[in-house]
Amino acid sequence: MSVYSIPFSTTAAAIAASFFSSDGFSSLAAPFSPLLSVNTHSDVSENTQSVAAGDHTSAIVGELPSAAAFNSLDGHTHQAAASNHFYHFGDGFTDIGNSIKLGIVSVDTNPAASLPYGITTPGRPTGRWSDGYTDLDYAAVDFGLPHITPYLSMNASEDYDGIVFSVARSPVLELRFFESRGVKFPSFATPLRTQLNWFRDYLNSTCSTQTDCATRLENALLLLGHIDGNDIGYPLAQDKSIEEVRTYVRPVIRETINAARELIGLGAKLIIIPGNAPLGCYPYILTSVISNDPTSYDDLGCLRSVNDLIQSKNKDLQQAIIELGREFPNVTINFGEIFSGPNGDLALKSCCGIGGNYNYDPTENKFCGRPGVPVCPYPDQYVFWDGLHFANLAYARIETLLIAPALVTLNCTSNSSALMSPITDTVSTM
Repeated sequence: MSVYSIPFSTTAAAIAASFFSSDGFSSLAAPFSPLLSVNTHSDVSENTQSVAAGDHTSAIVGELPSAAAFNSLDGHTHQAAASNHFYHFGDGFTDIGNSIKLGIVSVDTNPAASLPYGITTPGRPTGRWSDGYTDLDYAAVDFGLPHITPYLSMNASEDYDGIVFSVARSPVLELRFFESRGVKFPSFATPLRTQLNWFRDYLNSTCSTQTDCATRLENALLLLGHIDGNDIGYPLAQDKSIEEVRTYVRPVIRETINAARELIGLGAKLIIIPGNAPLGCYPYILTSVISNDPTSYDDLGCLRSVNDLIQSKNKDLQQAIIELGREFPNVTINFGEIFSGPNGDLALKSCCGIGGNYNYDPTENKFCGRPGVPVCPYPDQYVFWDGLHFANLAYARIETLLIAPALVTLNCTSNSSALMSPITDTVSTM
């Protein structure tokens, strides 16, 4: 049976310590003090960066830095996977520009189209929900497939290493499922089923025959998630109870497995399906799901009930993946266990945000990017960027801890010399 659990999981303290260390894995036993030694004021309005909120005139979609920049940032030699292409389906953690191609682009409807998104690198918005890049950008270089693009920015004449179908704030389940339960998603949210339809359209426009498509997918790496955190987080943030949201888990897992089965039917031979990170540590959840009972929070300051739900869901998903592997013994299906949490004062606060204990206010006019909403002076000292997504350096460190070990499992080999030239990509201005 070709099902593996990629060793993605580490302790929370290890992840946090490694974010700000120069020697990566060798410092995993280090205390959390590197993060706590910086500004610990709860009010980030002081000494904040000055940005032109709503400025998206220079937004670049899908732009990547050079491979040398990646290597210098995380301090590791990058690897190349034995795959010719990779395709990713997901949400804002891996959206590199699709969401700002959908509908009206403004700070009101899509903050990622405007500063301060992208303020750390490259200094302008790129459609990523971060101050810089995402773990997918770093992973693409690690897999030796750096020439990636958002699906909605594709140039038909280009042969990309990877196509990203991810759209921020999207769920696995159809929007009508949530609408019937009074849960709202942004207008640009694109459920997994729609992303799969995009993928089929892409194959139809790329492959000359069905056999050609099957051959392409046989040598491709497909990443399915993580996207299901929104199926849980959005309802919880809109006052749905843990008990109700727990009933969403089974259909979410069923739809995820059906999506993987569909991809296998198209010819996929290598799939990674990650579990969820601990939503109970996210500023937007900690702000929305409030408890006056101190025992509701664990030693990290995260909500026990939410993280218990996530761990239970991850366990059920892993079991479903094992069963899928029995159904398709000639397909390699990797479950990525990424349940780890941050720790400490700044680790649970948003860099870009305002209000409450976590620098996060869910009201529209106080979200990151709106006028008067401050940005911390040093985003690299924070785990969370806007309360829902990670900051640039946090993504880099997380990728080092969570993705890089998978290279061994996936039999990847060193290809650092091929990555020293600048990464080129088709970009489009806003």
